[in-house]
Amino acid sequence: MQRHFSSLIEMTKIIPNEEKAIEYFRAVRWARGAFCPFCGSVKVYDFADKRSHKCGDCRKRFSIKVGTVMEGTKIGVREWLMAMWMVTSHKKGIASTQLAKDLGVTQKTAWFMLHRLRHAARTRSFNRPLEGIVEVDEAFMGGKDKNKHADKRGLQKKSIVLGMLERGGELRTLILRHLGEAAPTVREHVFTGSAVITDEFTGYARFSDEYLHLSVNHSAGEYGRGRIHTNSIEGYWSQLKRQIYGIHHWVSAKHLFRYADENAWRFNRRSVAEAVRLDEFIARLDGRLTYKALIAN
Repeated sequence: MQRHFSSLIEMTKIIPNEEKAIEYFRAVRWARGAFCPFCGSVKVYDFADKRSHKCGDCRKRFSIKVGTVMEGTKIGVREWLMAMWMVTSHKKGIASTQLAKDLGVTQKTAWFMLHRLRHAARTRSFNRPLEGIVEVDEAFMGGKDKNKHADKRGLQKKSIVLGMLERGGELRTLILRHLGEAAPTVREHVFTGSAVITDEFTGYARFSDEYLHLSVNHSAGEYGRGRIHTNSIEGYWSQLKRQIYGIHHWVSAKHLFRYADENAWRFNRRSVAEAVRLDEFIARLDGRLTYKALIAN
């Protein structure tokens, strides 16, 4: 099957029905051979319907959805692929209300689908520390104070997102409980001896013992001295905020990390072709997120 499409309309022409969608999904997910989602066995048999399979070892029957974020849903694989395309292709993501209209499902279903896909884009274990020149900055998410009641105003009422961007490399974002976690988190993710560029936040004052620590003083109106700047990570914050405030309008602190993970995943693959980005996303769909787990405190 042709997989070099560059638009949603082109994808729907190449994948016109559920059978073709399953064929496409199976080709990507089982690119290195079929495997059982229960025991990992490669002894997999196909049933005549081409939609279900059986493991030759544990003897369990399953569909291609089992073991992925699609497991347990009645939504077709073709609709899931369309949702994946929109999540991976739209720079600022898509609202659940819009996805509901596009797919012909309820807003609640679309909301749950999007959170399952954000679960797939989640931050996982890191292969290596960031190195070279790394820009570090924090963003405070929670809306404008002028729109809040007096008891909800102030930075202490906002959620903190820490961003670490390796120039020419990967962006990582993590949610902090308080600013005191910023410096230890950077130490955990940035290779000792790297050049770390921050703003004037005093929490990074001791970095000079471990890194080439360079800073810019934003409060004094300084935003860069040649290559010493945090403009790249600042630009990313602008993109994340446009998604949250422009597309979703509001997100809860509880789920903020999911939106940050989704946006960071797209940002790290911004130079990748659309269809390749979709295939990369399909390859990481392992792990089911139940509705009960999603809404739990």
